[in-house]
This record gives sequence, C-alpha cells and structure tokens, in this order.
Amino acid sequence: MTDWITDLIEGTGYLGIMLLMFLENLFPPLPSEVIMPMAGFTASRGELSIIGVLAAGTAGTVLGALFWYVVARWLGEERLKRWADRHGRWITLHPREIDRIDNWFDRHSRWAVPAGHLVPGIRTLISIPAGLFGMKPVPFILLTTLGAGAWTSALGMAGWVLGSKFDSVERYMGPASTAIMAAIALYYVYRVATFRRGEAA
Repeated sequence: MTDWITDLIEGTGYLGIMLLMFLENLFPPLPSEVIMPMAGFTASRGELSIIGVLAAGTAGTVLGALFWYVVARWLGEERLKRWADRHGRWITLHPREIDRIDNWFDRHSRWAVPAGHLVPGIRTLISIPAGLFGMKPVPFILLTTLGAGAWTSALGMAGWVLGSKFDSVERYMGPASTAIMAAIALYYVYRVATFRRGEAA
C-alpha cells in the first residue's frame, strides 16, 4: 500500500494528496500516518510546496468529514431513534441515550469536533453526531478545518523535517493508532454483548 500511496503522490501531486486524505476518512485502513509524512517528504525534496501539501491534506480531510456529516444529517435523529428502538443492540444505543448524547454534544461540540480529529478511529466518527444532531454547516466546517489542519500539518511537517526518514512517523504512530482503533472495536463488541433492551434511564 505504501508504494501505491507514494506513486499516487508523485504522479498527481496535490490532487493525489487531497484524494488520499478524502479516502482515508472513508476507508480507515488508508493511514494518514503514511500519507501526510510521505507528502511532507516529497515537499522536502522540492517537488511540492509544503504549504500546498498541508492545504491539500486538510482539504481532503474536510471533504471526507463532510461526506459523513451529510450522510448523518440525511439520516436524522428521529430516524436513528426509530432504528434504535428496533435494532438498538447493533448500534448499542437506546432511544433515551440518544437524547443524552444530543444534549452532551450540544454543550461540547466546540471542542469535541476539532479534538476528535486528533484521535485515530474518532476522526471519522466525530462527523456523524455533528450531522445527526443538527450542528450548523459553517461551524462544523470551521471546527473540522481547525482539527484536521492541526493533525495533517503535524504529520506533513514531520515528514518535511525528517526527510528520507519520514517512515519513522508511521513506525511509532502506527501501532498506537492500531491500538486505539482495536480498543474502540473491543468496546463496541462489549456493548453489543452486554446490551439490554429497556435499560435506558
């Protein structure tokens, strides 16, 4: 996969970086920990501008986040509640829990959205409650750009500074990202296994 990412960045430049970061939000196995450091390394060789690399990476991430935001907004809170009433085990939520999450997100979305983009596994998911619970598009885009910009810039600059050793970013961050995503998956399995209909208080 690394060779494919490298070839795409070298062959298509900023457009390839934007596309890869867009796809990373749709298919998490495409790791930003490889994409952006490689893009930063390419900039360090003078083939691309580091500013352009960071802008392209951020733009791709925002577009990917917008995809899930639009899907979640189309789904809507009421439809989710009906789904939870019938199939709550598989989303591990009761209808009343959805109301509690809505209230929490209304209070904390200003930090939850940008902070979520700094956590592997959460980067994609944070757009879903924003859409479900009716967060306005402009604040969502601004806060997503803030968080996505911080993450992609950190990775891109690491590749730019490290040069040919850019792959050390993925070597250290990759296992941590995998561990976090595995923990999220295990927690989901635990929630499904212990789900009890009608437990919502």
